[in-house]
Amino acid sequence: MPKAPPPEDSVSESSHPSRRTFGRIAYGAIALAAIGTATTYSVKAASAKGDLSSNLTLIAPAGAGGGWDGFARETQQAMRVERLANNAQVVNIPGAGGTIGLGKFSTMHGQADTILATGTAMVGGIALNKSPVGFDNTTLLARVAEDYDVLIAAADSPHNTIDDVIGAWKKDPKGFVWTGGSAGSVDHLTIAQLALLGGISASDITYIPKSGGGEAIQTLLSGTTDFASCGFNEVSDQIDAGRVKAIGVAAPKRIKGFEDVPTMSEQGYEVTLTNWRGWLGAPDITGDESAQLLDVLTKTRDSAAWKDALGRNKWTDVWQTGEEFAEFIKEDTSRVEKLLKELGL
Repeated sequence: MPKAPPPEDSVSESSHPSRRTFGRIAYGAIALAAIGTATTYSVKAASAKGDLSSNLTLIAPAGAGGGWDGFARETQQAMRVERLANNAQVVNIPGAGGTIGLGKFSTMHGQADTILATGTAMVGGIALNKSPVGFDNTTLLARVAEDYDVLIAAADSPHNTIDDVIGAWKKDPKGFVWTGGSAGSVDHLTIAQLALLGGISASDITYIPKSGGGEAIQTLLSGTTDFASCGFNEVSDQIDAGRVKAIGVAAPKRIKGFEDVPTMSEQGYEVTLTNWRGWLGAPDITGDESAQLLDVLTKTRDSAAWKDALGRNKWTDVWQTGEEFAEFIKEDTSRVEKLLKELGL
């Protein structure tokens, strides 16, 4: 169980012992294969002792260049610049919405000198892939930052508001073609939430998944798709250059530097899903070890280097720990599972 109180509806370890045990073995084997012998990653002793900041491993449960990788490397850089961790290294364990990395991490009992990046994509990955492990197999540390999706269209699109989009969408729901990240991603779920708010069945969404904002923009410009939902930081330069039109951002307030782009809420559509990111500790670490890790993360979050990273990436600080973080995960899991069900995934 996590050291912070878990979601009330989480499944305990004793509920499905054989399924959980098998899942851990299988996920661990897959993750080790993904790491390979060429990696500099080495499994540490079962229980890290002493000053954890002297040798800290940050696992990004995604490939190089992705959102989790960027988050982990920005954290690593801030720790180094501010001298908060003497030897912080990033290791990538990609696959299955972060659940390959999570599966490996769930076997690292007591390894307090390793932390795992987490976030919305992992919430979806756990549900979508029916992961045998979840947040209750880790120690909750902190929710750190989030970014927001933005609804974009080609610059010459006749649609300028969310109402315009919903009106055209209702006339031909299945003929209206959307794009964004992978199936079940934050991009996909944002579109599903917008559809439900607009009175459109999520099962009628025609969605073409792409690997990122760049590919999504190409489909808009070629006319292959009508609209895209992407992370704001992925497409902000293209919005600024006028290549695409931003119709609404799924944020509580307008994005700094892009104050002319209204929020979806301003336009009457309370799209609440955000792409949050945070950190988990390994299972069975001590209260003192958890406090040490949280101290390092808190100092990183408060540093000038991290504030610079927030600005450059257009991330928003959403710091949460303890009971507050545990309750947030419970609510986010419920929200994501509902949207995935609506999408038939």
